Order: sequence, then C-alpha cells, then structure tokens
Amino acid sequence: MAFVAAPRRGAFASLGARVARLAELVTTPVVPSDYLDMLSPLRASADLRGRIEEIHPETRDAATLVIRPGKGWRGHAPGQYVRIGVDVDGVRQWRAYSLTSRTGRADGRISVTVKAMPDGTVSNYLVRRARTGTLIQLDQATGDFTLPSPRPRKALFLTAGSGITPVMGMLRNAVDELADVVVVHSAPRSHDVIFADELRHLATSGRIRLVERHTDVDGMLDFGQLGGIVADWTERETWACGPTGLLDAADQRWSDAGVADRLHTERFRPTVIVTGEGGQVTFSQTGTTVDADGSTALLDTGERAGVLMPSGCRMGICFGCVSPLRSGAVRDLRNGEVTTAVPGDGVLIQTCVSAAAGACDIER
Repeated sequence: MAFVAAPRRGAFASLGARVARLAELVTTPVVPSDYLDMLSPLRASADLRGRIEEIHPETRDAATLVIRPGKGWRGHAPGQYVRIGVDVDGVRQWRAYSLTSRTGRADGRISVTVKAMPDGTVSNYLVRRARTGTLIQLDQATGDFTLPSPRPRKALFLTAGSGITPVMGMLRNAVDELADVVVVHSAPRSHDVIFADELRHLATSGRIRLVERHTDVDGMLDFGQLGGIVADWTERETWACGPTGLLDAADQRWSDAGVADRLHTERFRPTVIVTGEGGQVTFSQTGTTVDADGSTALLDTGERAGVLMPSGCRMGICFGCVSPLRSGAVRDLRNGEVTTAVPGDGVLIQTCVSAAAGACDIER
C-alpha cells in the first residue's frame, strides 16, 4: 500500500494567499472585500455602515431614522452624536447628528433625529428622500455633552429647535435618575416642537417641568427674565443646545452670574464646501500647498511636491496609500464620486485613486 504524505498546513495557507492575489488581479480595481461589502455590508470587518430600517416623521420638517449599525458599532453614551456619511447626487457628504435612542436596545438599533434645514443638502435628503433599506456610512459615537455620574441634584435643559435631540437622548435614558428637571424649549409654534407628545407626557406625569416658548407668538427667550421662568437657575447644572445666538446669550448670562462652570453647551456648525474640477491641495503635516488639476491622483500630486506619501499600490498592496481627508472635497477617479469632509470627520481616502474636487486638506 502506498502512503501519500498529507499536505502541510502552510501549503494550504500559501495556496489560499495565491488564490486571493489572483482574485484581486482579476477584479482590480474592485477587490474581493468590495464584493463582500455588497453581500454583507454590516459585517464586522467591513467599514462601519448602517442600514435605515424605519423612518418616523416628528414634525413637518423633522424625522427620526432608526438605524441598524454594523457589527463594529461600539455603542454610545446619552447625549453623544454620530457622524453619518451619505451619497447625495454622487457626492459623499458627512454630517453629525445627536443620538436619540435608548442605549443598549435589545434589537441593537440606534436612532438619530434630523431636522431639514432650508439649505441643508444632507438634512433634506435624510428627511425627505431617504428610504428604508438605504445604506449609510457611520463613525463611532463621540462627544462630551453628556450627564455626569453621579447625576446632578438639579438639572436644567435649555434648548431650541433641533437642539432638543441630544437632550431627548439623555431624558430617555436617565430621566428617572434625575430628581429635579426643568426643560425650557423654544420653537416657532406648538406644532414645530420635536418630540412634543413625549415631552408633554413627561411633564404631565410629573417627571419633568416643561416650559415651551413659541417664538412666533411669544418672541425670543429673554435671558434677562430667566429668573422669572426658572427662579433657581444659578443652582442648576445646565445643558444648552441650539442656534449660535441662543448659546452666545447663555454663555454671557452664566458668565455674568459667576456660574459659567455649571453651563455645558453643544454647538451646531455650518458646513459649506465648494466642489469643482481641481483645486488647492494642502498637505497639513508638512505645511505644503499646491494647485492640482482634477485628473491627477493626490498620491502623484503629493510626491511631485516633495511630500512623503505612503503607498503600497506599486507593489500590489492595496490600501497602502490611505490618508485622512481633513477637510474639502476629492473625486474618485474610478467612478467620479465626490467625497467631502469637514474637520473632525475622520474620513479616509485612497490617494492613488482620488483627485482634488475643490480645495482640500490631506493629513500628510
């Protein structure tokens, strides 16, 4: 009887590696992981994504999106926000939205509540055009607009418009841990109050004291008269979120009263990014700025300017050229899609297949 030696374990590994390399050669510029992303976009090893599974209107211009995050999602603390990336008319846009869901839901889903702004590209898309089943990009939750532990004895939440969203995240998770809560919320009219029914139910059940100010009727909140609304406001730990004017006035009032350390604010940031063909490219780590056309890869642009650009592309190592896009816009040379970012978004791009689509800042 003849005996045949069993192949070594390393031989199988080597064979698998050769098959994988062959597959990548055949499918380049789409690699096998791209096909896995299409088949299982929420898998653990994929870029973090989410799927919109439910959309619930809140007001005429606001909606709550219930999202199933990918397996890499690490959870959030009430009051934090998440950056969401969506493709709107061929442009990848990133925006930050407060998480409004309870933490640790049994079904693993999360929610954000979005108000459509008059010129808001992403907010209007999410409120008016997004559909269930839509895949979106996700970042991990972040932000320090959260409740401390132990909880404060007295709390004041001062909000306007969609500034109620992080506060609702806190209330849904911790209202029973707060003994004395006042919520002062401003909106144009009664029907513009996001989460109106839920807030009013919390008030009628005695769990919060709710003060609604309908600015089209009552006018803007006068901080000089705050004592007549919340007599002990200087004794309360306060969280304020809303438009810049509201927060600037709050900063001044709390500072004048000598209790600035009791005020915690969350500010919205406007995002205006101009896209086009080519633009000024800044490599921020080296302080290098050059003009680039819209057809030259950023990898080549950087190397020609003397910037040390990481790259394994020429050796067949894909994704060796990935770099952070700090801000601005770039275009994928393979399909024409535009990706945008503002500081803090943490967007990663492949410089070997990306060109300037307007002014941009690459962290190199």
